[in-house]
This record gives sequence, structure tokens and C-alpha cells, in this order.
Amino acid sequence: MSDLGAFPSGFLIGASTAAHQIEGNNTASDRWALEAAGASPMVTEPSGDAADSLHRWPDDLDLVAELGFDAYRFSIEWARAEPARDQISRAMVQHYGRIIDGCRARGIQPVVTLHHFTVPRWFQRGGGWTAPDATERFLSYIDALAPILEPVRWIITINEPNILALMTRFGGRRSDGPDPDAEFDLPGVPMPAPHGATVAALIEAHHAATDRLHDHHPDAVVGWTVASQSISAVPGGEDLAERFFEQVEGRYLRESVGDDFIGVQSYTRNVIGPEGAVRDDPDDTRTLTGWEYWPDALEQAVRDARRIVGDVPILVTENGIATADDERRIAYTAGALAGLQRAMADGVDVRGYLHWSLLDTYEWGSYRPTFGLIGWDPLTFDRTPKPSAHWLGDVARTPRTG
Repeated sequence: MSDLGAFPSGFLIGASTAAHQIEGNNTASDRWALEAAGASPMVTEPSGDAADSLHRWPDDLDLVAELGFDAYRFSIEWARAEPARDQISRAMVQHYGRIIDGCRARGIQPVVTLHHFTVPRWFQRGGGWTAPDATERFLSYIDALAPILEPVRWIITINEPNILALMTRFGGRRSDGPDPDAEFDLPGVPMPAPHGATVAALIEAHHAATDRLHDHHPDAVVGWTVASQSISAVPGGEDLAERFFEQVEGRYLRESVGDDFIGVQSYTRNVIGPEGAVRDDPDDTRTLTGWEYWPDALEQAVRDARRIVGDVPILVTENGIATADDERRIAYTAGALAGLQRAMADGVDVRGYLHWSLLDTYEWGSYRPTFGLIGWDPLTFDRTPKPSAHWLGDVARTPRTG
């Protein structure tokens, strides 16, 4: 059993996934094409069948309910809903509608993400997010989803726009010469500057999508998610740390000030010194992604968000650890939730916690980093909940207060 205190009444506890990472055979997406081309050093294996959640989603929802979770975050795959420009697949839209209905039938609150990194291949070929009609294309997709989103309360427009903007640099779009759209690079920080035109496009798309969703669904709670860097500074690194925070996190949080909520996603911290990033954690303590083991990152993440967004409610939409040691996953999650409760005791308005991830997922190039509460067999796709799943389920079953 957990030693954590009780969470308040109405607080959601559950887990998250993303379509491309668990469904399998997302052949109409830009990401599938990248994996098939084998052109990126970050892709060591293709997503393939993934966990076959495209077909096995009822089994996944049964496990969510059996474990005691009351919320499940998943994404709708745009490339399935609109595999060719202006050709909406009514069958796939209805497929996602059945997942929403399946959540509600099991007493699970669906938290629906409309864009989780991948786009249709036709959209990317047409210029992606920086194309002149990108926002209108996104709104058209949202319009097609309107009937199935009617019963959904929590809707996320775009997942981690701050990471998505950085990915355009990793994808080779960086200019060799002066780029008026690019932000400055940070010396000593191993991260490229985000593509400025992409940043502006994502901000425009988010606000337009929020307005459109409110037009369709006045009672929906709409926001986007931001990946927290949990930045701290050693003496002499304060100015650089603040510049780093502003460039990769702060600007996106400020765009959430008028939203219904902000999704906060946290895994580790970044320590900045006068010359850039500082790492002194031993190699043998790092996670399977090479990140520092730092459960307290979540507490800092929600406090940082509160500092920028003020009274906008916070939903923790991702938090977890890539590890093959499930006892370490339990310890990490217990530490993260204890820190979350400390922040909430100080008045930070947090409405729920969604663990990343429900299943071991395709982590954008490899299946090696295992984040899941539930493992699965790559041949039979049989699901096996880990002890951490039952541990977090016990937390979820603990009666809420108030």
C-alpha cells in the first residue's frame, strides 16, 4: 500500500498513451515514412505492429478499469482520420468514438489529444505546420471529429509544442546561414534552437483550435501540454538557466494563460552552469533514456507552471521513468506524487495525475526504453500488468477527501 496522503475529491488518477506509439501500422503518417526510410540515426527500429492497440483497445480499457484508474489519456491519429487531403475516414472517426464511449461505459474519464507529434504524410509534404493553410487544415480535421468529441470534457489540442518545435531542427530544417525565424542557441546546452516559424504556427493553431472546440463543445475543458525541463542553476549559471527556461518552456506556458487548463509533462531535471549543462549523476543511476533519476522534477514542474500561468488549473498529463526495474518505477512514482502533494498543499491547483505510460510504448525510434505500467508480448500481444500498475491502482482506489 502507498504511504501517500489522500488526494482531493475529483482528482483524476490514470495513465497516458499516444496513438502512433501503441496502435501499430500507422502507414499514412509522416513518422511511418521516416521509420521506413531508415534515414534518421534516432530510429533504430520501426514501430511496426506496436502493441496492436488499434484492435486491442477494449483489452487496454478493461485493464485501466480493473486497476482502479478513473482517467485515460489517448490520442486520435490524424493520419487515420484523414489519410488523404479532404478525405475523412468516417470509419476511423467512429473507431475513436467507440474508444471514447468505451471509456465512459467503464467509468473512465477520457482525456483526448488531437495531435501527438505525428501528422498525415500529405500534410507534411504540403509544408507541415509552416504551410499557409496549416491552421485551416487542422481546424477542418477538428470539425470532422466534432460528433465523437461531444461527450469529452478534457481535450488537448497539441502535445508538447515545445518539443515539436525542437524536432524540426533535429529533422534537418536548420538553416546554415542567418535565419530570421530562428531563436538564439544556448552555449553549452545540447539542444538546438526551436524553429521560430514553427513556434508561431503551433501557437496560432492552438488558439484557433481552442476557439473552434469551444464553438463545438462549450462545456469542454481545452488546453495543450508543455514538456517541463525542471531547470535549476548552479552558482554562476542563473542567467543562462533563465534564458533556457524562457526559450524551451516559458513562452509556451504564457500562451496558456487564457486556457481552461495546462497539461504539465515531467520526467527529469536539467542543471545549468555558467558554461551550459551540468551532469554529475553517476552513469549507473540514470534511466534507460539516459536521463537523471529525479522524482522531484514533477514538483518543480507544477510550481514553475503555476508561476507563469497563475490560477489556470494544471493536469499532469505525463510523468514516469524508463526502467527495467519495476521497483524503481514504484519508488520514482511515489516520490513524484509526494512532491505533487507538497505543491498542492501550497496552493498549486492540480486536477489530476496521468502516468506515462499505460503500456510499454514505441519511444520514437526504439522499444528499449520501457515506461509502461503494463508489459506485452511482441508475438501474442498479451498484456501483463506490472507491480507498479497495481501499486498506482491502490493509490487511485484510496478514497478522495473533501
